[in-house]
Amino acid sequence: MSGTSFPASDSGKLNLLNFAEQKIKMLHLTWFAFFLTFVIWFAHAPLLMHIKEALALTDAQIRALLILNVAMTIPARIVVGMLVDRYGPRIMYSLLLFISSFLCIGFAFATNYESLAAFRFLLGFVGAGFVVGIRMVGEWFPHHQVGTAEGIYGGWGNFGSAAAAMTLPTIALMYGGDNGWRYAIASIGVVSAVYSLIYYKFARNTPKGSMYFKPKKTGGMVVTSWRALWALILMNIPMYLALAILSWRLSPAGVNLFSANAMYGIWVALVLLFLFQTQQIWKVNAEHLREGVPEHDKYSFKQVAILNVAYFATFGSELAVVSMLPLYFLETFDGMTAVKAGLLASAFAFMNLVSRPMGGWFSDKFGRRKSMVILISGLALGYFVMGLMDSHWWIPVAVLAVMACSFFVQAGEGAVFAIVPLIKRSMTGQIAGMAGAYGNVGAVVYLTVLSYVDFSTFFYVIAASALVGLVAVWFLEDPKGHIVEVGEDGTVHKINVG
Repeated sequence: MSGTSFPASDSGKLNLLNFAEQKIKMLHLTWFAFFLTFVIWFAHAPLLMHIKEALALTDAQIRALLILNVAMTIPARIVVGMLVDRYGPRIMYSLLLFISSFLCIGFAFATNYESLAAFRFLLGFVGAGFVVGIRMVGEWFPHHQVGTAEGIYGGWGNFGSAAAAMTLPTIALMYGGDNGWRYAIASIGVVSAVYSLIYYKFARNTPKGSMYFKPKKTGGMVVTSWRALWALILMNIPMYLALAILSWRLSPAGVNLFSANAMYGIWVALVLLFLFQTQQIWKVNAEHLREGVPEHDKYSFKQVAILNVAYFATFGSELAVVSMLPLYFLETFDGMTAVKAGLLASAFAFMNLVSRPMGGWFSDKFGRRKSMVILISGLALGYFVMGLMDSHWWIPVAVLAVMACSFFVQAGEGAVFAIVPLIKRSMTGQIAGMAGAYGNVGAVVYLTVLSYVDFSTFFYVIAASALVGLVAVWFLEDPKGHIVEVGEDGTVHKINVG
């Protein structure tokens, strides 16, 4: 065995102001790329009233836009995960930002509901940007810093949704007139296009002298045992069920965007797509499993499945709660205005700046499994407490309870992606894509539950599902020793993971 793909290990703390250090420069370049994707993805949210008035939309059409906004993200994260492993994060982030800029501008200048809905659906693609940066950051930071670095990347990037809410209404007012919202959203598209060129010029996939490992086959995730093959196929089913639920919510049973026959057509297409994907997974894996996988090339798919479940509970619940929290404050507390409810609810998302990096730091400092167990336990308790809240609570105490819960939720997300780069380097994008998709699946499931129950029951359901996640992470294994990757020239490389 020879070589390593990791930058030289150092024991010092991360100095985020040391721009002379290449890995710090890559971290800042990459979290800002992710930040932009979230600004684009949620640019419509604070301007919905302007959009509604400009195009004379109904409430049902507005709800349909919100559903369409997340539909594409589930398959996009899977596909982009495969592509980033194959072609590298530098090209993929640049392309994603560039393509998304045109979709963003197209949405801004849509003149009817049909085109508006089409662009909103396609813009779900930008939500796959998260996956790209996970691979990039994992390439640049050693195992004892990767959790903190991934947490900074994720937390500061996720803040893009809050930044959009705080700035775009003001930008729209600055432009003035009935089209102010259009120029505000389009301006983000322009920034994204420019930054895609900056990212391509200055980003690098790996430190100088390091090798970028690629999967041996494309078309599906490579596994290293027959049991893992069947587990992978089963783990794909919830993603298709989530897409089926989304199409049902867009049918006459929900917001009535399209007919029942169209919904049935989508369901048939999803079944056929699942069968095709299963065939591809079998094709990619069957031959090398029959031949036998060398011991040094094996990895544990159990780790991937556990992280999927954990991200379902963490990011899935965050997406769902952020969507409903303003309405919760508005309807729960007497005398609450819509503006005040929005500001109080923003505390949940605002915590991302600190919580997600802290979760990664906990994972680096105190161990991967122990951190996950503690943070998922705190998440379950936090949502249980939120279920107890009612109109008799003092509002500052309620806000503190929400912020405490959000800390465990987002720190749990940071801890999940502290582990992802340590499983199998050549497939980090695919593993991140699958875990990320499960976060969106969780959001779909939780929001569907919310349509049938009251707010308190909704929080209790999340708390109960988090207990399932707690059982899962109990079986997580701390990455130890080395993972092994084989270069294109056949050279075997060891990568330290703990």
